[in-house]
Amino acid sequence: SPLSCSDVTFVVGREQQKVFAHRCVLACRCQAFRGMLAQVPVGSQDSSSNVPPQGPFILGNVQPEVFLAVIEFLYTNSVTLNSHIALDVLTSSVEYGLQDLCKLCVKFIKDTLNVEQVCEALQAAVTYGQTDLQQHCLAFIEGCTAAVVQTQGFRELSDVVLAQVLRSDRLAVDELDLVQAVREWAHVSSAVLERPVPEVAALPVRELRLPLLAPSELVTLESHNQQDLLIPMESIAAAWRAHALRKGSGVPSRLCRPRRGTRPRDHHRHLEPHTK
Repeated sequence: SPLSCSDVTFVVGREQQKVFAHRCVLACRCQAFRGMLAQVPVGSQDSSSNVPPQGPFILGNVQPEVFLAVIEFLYTNSVTLNSHIALDVLTSSVEYGLQDLCKLCVKFIKDTLNVEQVCEALQAAVTYGQTDLQQHCLAFIEGCTAAVVQTQGFRELSDVVLAQVLRSDRLAVDELDLVQAVREWAHVSSAVLERPVPEVAALPVRELRLPLLAPSELVTLESHNQQDLLIPMESIAAAWRAHALRKGSGVPSRLCRPRRGTRPRDHHRHLEPHTK
C-alpha cells in the first residue's frame, strides 16, 4: 500500500488532504522537491542527523487535484488534465521548474481553449513568458472578440495585457462596443484596486481608436465620460480634430485604422486615403 512504503507525506490545500510519496522519486525528478526534502525540520534537536524529515509538509495554497497532477507527472512523465486545473498545474509547473510538464499544460490549454477561459489563459501566458500560448490566445480572441469581451475573464485582465489585446487590428468587434467593454473593465478594476477609473484605465484607453467613431457617437461618448472620466479630454479633442480636418492629423495613425470588425462609417474614407 502507498502508506507502508511511502516515506514522505504532504498535507495539501484547505481540505488538508494527505498525499503520500517517495522521497527518492521526487528528489530525483525535481530540484525544487530536492531542496524541500533536504530541509531539517523546525525544532529538530540534532541538525547533523542523517535522517531526512518525514514531513508532513504543509502545502496550504495548492488544490489537492493540482498537486496530484504534479505528482502523477513526476512518477509517470505524463499528466491527466481537465479545464478546471490546467492553468493551476501550469502555474505549479513553473514554480517547480518542470519544463516538460509546462509543455504538456500549454498543449492541453491550446487544444481546449474556449471563450470563457481564453483571457485567463492569455494572462497566464504573459505572466509565465509562454509566447506561443500568448499568440494562440490572441488569435482565438481575434476570432470571437464580441463574445470574449462579455466574459468575466476579460474584466479581470491586467491593464498591460488588455492594452496588448487592444493593439490588434484583427479584433472582430466594432470600436463602440470596445469602448463600452473597456469602460466595464475599468469599473471592475477600479473597485478591485480601489483606485480611480481614469488611473486604472490610463494604459488601455490609449489604444481605443476614437477617430473611428462618428460625430453623434462622440457626443454620446462625451456625456458618458462626464460620469467616470474614463477617457482623457485630449483624446476626445483629438478625435474631434480628426473630423474637423477630415484626416487623422495629429492622431497616431494606428488609432485611425479600422479593425477587422469596425463598422464602416462615412468619414472613414477621409482618415486613411492610402488604404482600402
